[in-house]
Amino acid sequence: MAVAIVMDFPGATLDQYDAVLVGMGLDHQGPPPPGAIFHFVARTDDGIRVVDVWEDQEEFDKFAREHIGPETQKAGFSGPPSVTVHQVHNYFK
Repeated sequence: MAVAIVMDFPGATLDQYDAVLVGMGLDHQGPPPPGAIFHFVARTDDGIRVVDVWEDQEEFDKFAREHIGPETQKAGFSGPPSVTVHQVHNYFK
């Protein structure tokens, strides 16, 4: 079942986010990683918010473990994000 993951990174900047994308080998217009359905990032009052929709929780967890965690550390993020997971009832592409 698809899941939506909301990640809030306090203190993070969009420049750091861009560095994470480069480290993952992704770009703004390129295809998403396998298992990812939808992604956006926005600046918030205290950092950035990343919202993803993935095919299932296991695929996201693996990607987070192997890519998000290591690359956010390299980019100087202050720590792990606050994460909220929602079961997706419906989505459009």
